[in-house]
Amino acid sequence: MTMAGGGDRAGWADGLRFGFGTLSVLRVRVERWDRAAGARAMMTAPLVGLVLGTAAAAAGALVAWRAGGLLGAVTAVAVLAGLTRGLHLDGLADVADGLGSGKPAEDALRIMKQSDIGPFGVLTLVLVLLLQIAALAGQFGHSPLRGALAVLASATAARCALTWGCLRSVPPARPGGLGAMVAGTVPPAGAAAGTAATMLALAALGLSDGWSTLRLPLAVAIGVGCARLLLGRCVRRFGGITGDVLGAMAETAAAASLFALALLG
Repeated sequence: MTMAGGGDRAGWADGLRFGFGTLSVLRVRVERWDRAAGARAMMTAPLVGLVLGTAAAAAGALVAWRAGGLLGAVTAVAVLAGLTRGLHLDGLADVADGLGSGKPAEDALRIMKQSDIGPFGVLTLVLVLLLQIAALAGQFGHSPLRGALAVLASATAARCALTWGCLRSVPPARPGGLGAMVAGTVPPAGAAAGTAATMLALAALGLSDGWSTLRLPLAVAIGVGCARLLLGRCVRRFGGITGDVLGAMAETAAAASLFALALLG
C-alpha cells in the first residue's frame, strides 16, 4: 500500500511538472512526457492558473494602487501573457484564422500551423485583449483587491477550460504535438472535480470582498461554458483539438469570465 501511494504521489508530481513546464515560463524539469503525465497535468492545470494568476494579480494591484485602474489592468494582462510566452494568445489567433478561412479541415489546420497571423487572427486578438483590459480596468478602478480577484478568476477559468478541452470524448485533430499528447486523457469526473474545487477556492477568497463571494465562481462557470462552445465548434470544424485550440479555449474562458464579472458588477 505504501509503494502504491508513493507511486501515485510521484505520478501527480510528474503531472504538475508537466503542467508548469508546458503552460508557463517557469523553469521546471519535466521528467515524464507521456499521456499519463499529460492527463494529470491537464487535471491540475487550474493550480497553474492560480500560481500565475497570483503573480499577475499582485502586479496589477500594485500598479493600480499607484497609477490607476487602467494601467493596473494592462499590467496584469501583460504579466499573464509573459508568464505563458503568449502561447494562448497565439493559439487564439491561429484558431481564428483557421475558422475564418472557410476551408476544409485539412487546409484550415495547415493555415493554423503557419507562423504568420492573418486578418481574422489580428482582429480577434485586438478585440479579446481590449475586452480583457477594459473589464479589468473597471474592477481595478473599484479597488485593487477587486481587480486582483478578477485576475485570479480569469486565470483559473482559463486553465479549467484546458481540462475540459482534454475530455476522453474529445479526439486530436492531427497526430503529434501537445494537442495529441493530452487529447482524450481527462475523465469527466476529473474535470468536474477540478472546476468545482477552483470555484470553491475562489468563493473562499471572495469572502475578503463581499461582492465577489458568489460572482467569482459564477464568472468561472460562464467562462468555461463559453470555452466549451468554442470546443464544440472546433471539433466539428477540425475533427478534434490541437494545442492551438486549447490556447484559444483558455483565452476565451478568461475573456468571458471577465465580461461576466463586468456585467454582474
